[in-house]
Amino acid sequence: LAKLLGAPVILIADAAKVARSVAAEILGFQKFDPDLNVAGVILNGVGSDRHLEFCKPQIEATTGLPVLGYLPRKEEFIQPERHLGLIPTVEGTVAQKWYDSVINQVEATMDVPAILKLAQTAKTPKAAPGVYPESPAPARTTIAVAQDMAFNFYYQDSLDLLTAWGAELAPFSPLEDDKLPAGAQGIYLGGGFPELFASQLSENAPMHEAIRQAAARGVPVYAECGGLMYLGKSLSDLDGVTHPMIGVIPAESAMSQTRLTLGYREVESCSDSPVLLKGQRVRGHEFHWSTLAQPPSDDESVYKVVDQDNRPDGFRTKNVWASYVHIHLGSRPGLASRFVETCAAASA
Repeated sequence: LAKLLGAPVILIADAAKVARSVAAEILGFQKFDPDLNVAGVILNGVGSDRHLEFCKPQIEATTGLPVLGYLPRKEEFIQPERHLGLIPTVEGTVAQKWYDSVINQVEATMDVPAILKLAQTAKTPKAAPGVYPESPAPARTTIAVAQDMAFNFYYQDSLDLLTAWGAELAPFSPLEDDKLPAGAQGIYLGGGFPELFASQLSENAPMHEAIRQAAARGVPVYAECGGLMYLGKSLSDLDGVTHPMIGVIPAESAMSQTRLTLGYREVESCSDSPVLLKGQRVRGHEFHWSTLAQPPSDDESVYKVVDQDNRPDGFRTKNVWASYVHIHLGSRPGLASRFVETCAAASA
């Protein structure tokens, strides 16, 4: 990405359990790819002023790179984690006090003006034709977007692109709401943590029925990862309790304590969908602990995972597409515009 943007790279080096030897690690990154512009270093986990005095001069003498600052090792900076990493900010676990503390620390121990000056050297490339419209389009369709504590894994770029191409995004909560936003001509169910809210999601029968009825009317429904689990027949949570879900696709998902599926994927669309035409390819990302009781067949899958022996992924019906793969709608021209076109053509 840095090469594509012509952007300088500032290495964040873990100094928590090292001293002078951290310079060797940084030198390795600097020499590993000569085409990458490594322009500076920030040290993380510095234990004391004396610790900094061991690290900083050695780094600058060995690599010629400036140490632009550091963060000290403080318990108060550590954020809680769970099975997919950090807890999303939408759950309200990060207090304003934490932000203020980090801001004060950065201002005290980092050369912010130097960092901003480096950032200004990046060369901003033009997006490929068709990714963004020449000017924002007026709203011509409404897409209901699931956004609450259970569903909040979205690329903000993707949402912005949908808006730019003429979608009015109407947020709704599968946890709290009993109906879809009025006039919705499409439904976008992103990823999240449905397994942590499986009981509440299962008990919201009015929302289940609203989505089932929309799907039956032909409203395009596009889902990724957690959205796939929600649209399926059932979801077994971390305690092994099975909860009925919407049931518009035959997926039965269950949380696994031992199998993490993680990585970038190149996928080929098995049918015309809200984002791709049949046969088109795009790169995406998988990141989940859940597994399916029965994988999809070739006839019902959304994608073939090209870089995994054409493994089938996801479930599709006439107007429902649900996959484990997260797609960035700016990753190739036409994704966001096609999503908007597909929804605009549907009857609410």
